[in-house]
Amino acid sequence: MSASPPAVVLLSGGLDSATCLLVARSEGFAVHALSFDYGQRHRIELERARALANRYGPAAHRVLPLDLPDRGSALTDPSAEIPKDALGREPIPSTYVPARNTLFLAHALAWAEPLGARDIFLGANALDYSGYPDCRPEFLEAFEKMANLATKAGIEGKSAFRIRAPLLRLTKKEIVLLAQTLGLDFSLTSSCYDPKPGGRPCDRCDSCLLRARGFREAGVSDPLDLR
Repeated sequence: MSASPPAVVLLSGGLDSATCLLVARSEGFAVHALSFDYGQRHRIELERARALANRYGPAAHRVLPLDLPDRGSALTDPSAEIPKDALGREPIPSTYVPARNTLFLAHALAWAEPLGARDIFLGANALDYSGYPDCRPEFLEAFEKMANLATKAGIEGKSAFRIRAPLLRLTKKEIVLLAQTLGLDFSLTSSCYDPKPGGRPCDRCDSCLLRARGFREAGVSDPLDLR
């Protein structure tokens, strides 16, 4: 029996990335999960990423530190306020983190090439999302092209890298239903940008509002909804 092919999955600990992990697993990949400590205020997501890795047993799980500036994003600047009840008010909200997915994908590519992995999964979404430029199809297509131009494996034709965003054109409702079908334990995920002590979601940031809408429209109970 041949070994399962490797794939790198960006695992934040949120609903979307956890669903991607299970999608990759369901396609028969040996998952190598990659998480980042970039000074994010919602550090509970790293705890959830570790819990998901423990539960769903990827071949490997790395948590890498990134020294990003603490200015430029409400997610990394402790003096900035996380927008509340403001979903859709700004084309690009203050929770945008400059170059985040570019850096994440670059590190994933650096791991994928020596692994012999062709596929890199991430939970980018272009429908029910908050307007981040680095979640757009155009960005992902451009990065994939770059990956195949800037690597030994790509130039020598040994591998054609694929940036996989299986949730890209799904609504949050559809993501919830897909995750349920794949057997995701929703209680192990965290979506909130501004969690309360103990990790309870604030229920008012963009990410909380999107998550709540998805569960509501899917007719599925969210174990994190304690209201």
